[in-house]
Amino acid sequence: MSSQPGAIVAPLAADQRSRRDARHDRQFRWLLKICALLVLASLVGAAGATLWGGRSAFASFGWHFLVSSTWDPGNDVYGALVPVYGTIVTSFLAVMLAVPISFGIALYLSEVAPRWLRTPVSSAIELLAGIPSIIYGMWGLFIFAPFFSAHIKPWLTNYLGDSPDDGKLSWVAQHVPFIGKLFGSSYPFGASILTAGIVLAIMITPFISSVMREVFQTVPTRLKESAYALGSSTWEVSWDIVVPYTRSAVIGGILLGLGRALGETMAVTFVLGNAMQLSPSLLDPGSSIASTIANQFSEAVGLQKSTLMALAFLLFVITFIVLLIARLMLRQLARKEGT
Repeated sequence: MSSQPGAIVAPLAADQRSRRDARHDRQFRWLLKICALLVLASLVGAAGATLWGGRSAFASFGWHFLVSSTWDPGNDVYGALVPVYGTIVTSFLAVMLAVPISFGIALYLSEVAPRWLRTPVSSAIELLAGIPSIIYGMWGLFIFAPFFSAHIKPWLTNYLGDSPDDGKLSWVAQHVPFIGKLFGSSYPFGASILTAGIVLAIMITPFISSVMREVFQTVPTRLKESAYALGSSTWEVSWDIVVPYTRSAVIGGILLGLGRALGETMAVTFVLGNAMQLSPSLLDPGSSIASTIANQFSEAVGLQKSTLMALAFLLFVITFIVLLIARLMLRQLARKEGT
C-alpha cells in the first residue's frame, strides 16, 4: 500500500512535463514565425514607404519617368533612365569581371594551393571582403582613376573607339558593330562607367570568391578521390565534379555579389562621374540610382525629393527582379538535375 502514492505521482509528473514541453514547443514555433514575418514585414514596409514617398513623381511623370533621360531640377523635370542605366551597366560589368577571377581564386584555394598557403590567403580574402566600400571609392578616385585615364583609356580609345587621336579607325572599330561607340570618348578624366564597374568588381571579388571557396569545400572527398583514381586531371575534377555538385550554391553566391553591386553607393559615387547624361560609351561619366540619391537627397525638396524616393523604389524593384530570376534559374537547374 505504501508504494501506491509514488506510483501515482510519477505518471502525473511525466504528464505535467509533457504538457510543459508541448507549451514550450508552441511558444518556440510562434517566436520563429514572428521572426520570419518580421523580415517579410520589413521588406514590404521598405517597398511601401519608398513607393508612397515617390507617389508625386509617378503621378506627375507617369510611365514617361522610366524612359526619360531629362534631369532638370530648375524646371522640376526628372527622368529615371540615366541612373537606372548606370546602375544596371556598372553592376553587370562588375559581375562579368569578378566572376571568372573569383572562380579561379576559389578553385585554386580549394583544389590546387598547398595546405600551408590556403589559410593565410583565405584570411586575406575574408579581410578584403570586410573592408568598407568608401575605402575602395577613395582608392578608385585618387589612384585608379588617374592611372586609368593616363594608361588604359587612351589605348581603348585609339584601338577600339570611334574617335582615335590620329583619326584612323582600327580594324576592330571598323568591323565589329557597336565597339567604336562603346569605347569612343572625348571626356578627359578617368571617372566613367567602366571605371566604376572595375572598382565594383574589385570590391565584390573577395566576397564572391569567399562564398565559392566555402561551397567548394563541401564537396565530398570521396567523389574527388574516385575521379582522380579513374585518371581524371585536376581540371576535369574541378569542372566535372566540383562545379556540378555546387552549381546552385555558386549561382547564389554570384547573385549575392550582384545584389551588393546594385546597391553600392560610396564606391560608385567617387568614380562614376555623377553626370546626368545618357551615353553609349563606357568611357563617359554617368550616374547610378544610389549615387544620385546620395548626392542630392540632403538638398532635395518637393518634387525632387519625391523623385529620389521613386528612384529608391525602382532600385528595390530591380533587385527584386534579379533575385526572382535567380530563383527561377535555380529551380530550372534543380528540375534538370532531377531528370
